Amino acid sequence: MSHVMLSYQWDKQALVKKVYEALQSQGIAVWMDIHGGMSGNINDSMAAGVDNAAVVCPFITAKYQESKNCKKELNYADARDVPIVPAMAELKFKATGWLGIITAGLLWMDFRRDEAFDNSIVSLTKEIIHAAGDKLKIGQASPSQPPALKVDLKKKPGRAFRHSQLGKFLAESGEVKHHQASGSRSTLVLRDTPEDTSYWEESKLEPKSEIHYFRNYQTKQYLGYDPNGDYIYTKGQHYGAEEWLLISDEESTDGRRAVVIFAKFGQRYLAIRNGKLTGVANKGPDCVWYLD
Repeated sequence: MSHVMLSYQWDKQALVKKVYEALQSQGIAVWMDIHGGMSGNINDSMAAGVDNAAVVCPFITAKYQESKNCKKELNYADARDVPIVPAMAELKFKATGWLGIITAGLLWMDFRRDEAFDNSIVSLTKEIIHAAGDKLKIGQASPSQPPALKVDLKKKPGRAFRHSQLGKFLAESGEVKHHQASGSRSTLVLRDTPEDTSYWEESKLEPKSEIHYFRNYQTKQYLGYDPNGDYIYTKGQHYGAEEWLLISDEESTDGRRAVVIFAKFGQRYLAIRNGKLTGVANKGPDCVWYLD
């Protein structure tokens, strides 16, 4: 495995060409049909593109969902368990049917607005590195790359959550409290800059489940939410209260990796209100986090 495969419907070719060039300029190996990806039998070429992909990036639109070739590509990638990083490329479109099933629970990158393209490319690059790990071929970045688009391609030890309004990072405090029913729990704090306890290793209940667990990189404790006491904590084992949904925030428009973090058991969004971490029933601007 070595490259990022760009999968798209013909109407989005101009956008995808820009993405192809931007990723290449970062030093990332990219596969695109019009840049040498297609030769001979179309099915053989598509299969080869998927087989050698570290990540497949589909550009999601209504016409993508209607395309037989796009359906073949993405179904094959899904069957091969190739990581999929969707790029949403049409306003107000929601995938249904076969496309909805494949992309359910996946975090999508926002390419719906041309004016946010630079931020979108940075977000996509970071998400590709997160998804691909050490499977992606990375060469020399272009020296002419604009400073705003230069991304550190070294894989980070997990996800860091930075609050969109306050700019502070979610971190474990190091303070341990005893809980009568659940034993020892550690408290959470907000930091101005990321540190080892600001990174969270991500796993899922099952490979294709929408339910995430977040284990602290430094302490190996799982992030949880207690709806009774309304507090965020970490603990050594995960059960229902440590299950989360990570959801792309559709209302964010600047192209950054904006998400909301939803506690499945407590049915609350993770927010900061009055300077305090809390769970809220209704999503608002203070529930939005950026992935670092």
